[in-house]
Amino acid sequence: NIDKVFSFSQEACCAYVLMVTAVYWVSEAVPLGAAALVPAFLYPLFGVLKSSEVAAEYCKDTTLLLMGVICLAASIEKWNLHKRIALRMVMIAGAKPGMLVLGFMCCTVFLSMWLSNTSTTAMVMPIAEAVLQQLICTGLADSHNDSETAEAPEDDGGTSCSVTEEVNGLGLRAMSNQYLRHTNGHLPQVAIEIPNVKRVRARRDSQYPTKRDHMICKCLSLSITYAATIGGLITITGTSTNLIFAEQFNTRYPDAKVINFGTWFIFSFPIAIIMLILTWLWLHFLFLGCNFRETCSLSKKRKTRREMLSEKRIHEEYAKLGPISYPEVVTGVFFILMTLLWFTREPGFVPGWTSLFEKKGYRTDATVSVLLGFLLFLIPARRPFSSSSSSKDDDPLAPMITWKDFQRLMPWEIVILVGGGYALAAGCKVSGLSVWIGRQLEPMSGLPPWAVTLLACLLVSAVTEFASNPATLTVFLPILSALSETLLINPLHTLIPATMCVSFGVMLPVGNPPNAIVFSYGHVKISDMVKAGFGVNLIGVAVVMLAITTWGVPLFNLTEFPTWAVARNVSGSL
Repeated sequence: NIDKVFSFSQEACCAYVLMVTAVYWVSEAVPLGAAALVPAFLYPLFGVLKSSEVAAEYCKDTTLLLMGVICLAASIEKWNLHKRIALRMVMIAGAKPGMLVLGFMCCTVFLSMWLSNTSTTAMVMPIAEAVLQQLICTGLADSHNDSETAEAPEDDGGTSCSVTEEVNGLGLRAMSNQYLRHTNGHLPQVAIEIPNVKRVRARRDSQYPTKRDHMICKCLSLSITYAATIGGLITITGTSTNLIFAEQFNTRYPDAKVINFGTWFIFSFPIAIIMLILTWLWLHFLFLGCNFRETCSLSKKRKTRREMLSEKRIHEEYAKLGPISYPEVVTGVFFILMTLLWFTREPGFVPGWTSLFEKKGYRTDATVSVLLGFLLFLIPARRPFSSSSSSKDDDPLAPMITWKDFQRLMPWEIVILVGGGYALAAGCKVSGLSVWIGRQLEPMSGLPPWAVTLLACLLVSAVTEFASNPATLTVFLPILSALSETLLINPLHTLIPATMCVSFGVMLPVGNPPNAIVFSYGHVKISDMVKAGFGVNLIGVAVVMLAITTWGVPLFNLTEFPTWAVARNVSGSL
């Protein structure tokens, strides 16, 4: 009998599976999705979980939530609503370097709330690059000093150089189709086209018109990747790490009805606003100096010739979009409707729309997203009773999105990766490994809650610089949950900050896909990313710690060890 020959405790078997999976995730010897399948065959072989029980962990409520969100994202990208939003926000901000950076950051944060960080960066970066190319080319052809001002824009007839059309869809220049190896938790993972390596080297070897122009290019490029990360924190669907936390938390503590779209947004939105402002100030200080009056003035009399030409370029790109189309209006209505239904489902302070139903607990955020996502496959893209077609197809009944549009964006690898995390968590619970880990951490009982949370944030943010975000969080969540239960700390006190800090892998190009996209354009060096990213990392940890010790306390009732955690602790001990 094999079970008698290899007789190990359930905790040891589960720990072995956890370590093997973690090694594969960190080393990336196999794709992350493939590594997530390790529990699917090792748990049944070791007798930890039945095969049917493991399989059930790979498809949860968050999978359906993600599918509905991807349907909306596919419609936004197909009808170029993201480009219209980005260009309009930049037009409002103006072409002064400081305001231009802030404008791009604001539109990137907004888009990243609903789209993946990777997709958002891939959308916004070509628009920013077109503006930067205009700045560089005009500077090379213009002998005027950068501080000269102009009363009105001059004709750029022979001075503006030909810029490749860089804002068509998701296309990036010099096509070299590659999938980024590091998914790092940004939903969805899409094919990112990286600029040609020779062109990048040529860019680095060439001279910018002035050093200040080079600093502007660095500042704007890095601001986009940081803003994408900040925006992903705001919504529960912003990144896969948020989804991993929500599902694992609700699975481990089924009686805790505290984490939903509304409560997460209320907690994280102030964090994002503070981080956005501080990150902008940090990048401005690092690359543009402290002369905010010169770089942020909205006065037309203080605009340089190149700034006016850059502004003109942005207006030209917006004009190419033409008037807003019927599919864009439908997509915008669905976008607003999905957000409102999420907020009003169970707002907490007043009864939500779910109170209209007799049976409680059946409807979740996934119900809303799947319903609206399904309708996008049903509603025609042509305006009703209209002879002219707005659709990209000749078929008058062509829907807003097709299955190919959905399939192109649906990150199945991330779905399997998240499922692998749920399977690991279920094994830790059934085998008793989480309880054993908690007992080993009892010596930390003398530390105050804020110190435990700070150590967890620093540890997670350091590890995620070199390992993928979902893998890092999946490994740490069960450990931190067991630690919180052992120390009688509200689990949310450590889990929410750790979930947010796992997104702060912004110091290296391999830290996350948005970093790699920005680095591929050749404006920044690794030393620039390390220097700027270190400051952003510290800002992020500090703001998250501020949030969890101030407005997070009354929002999640963090001063008490909750009854839902007591019940879990007692049942786990038994």
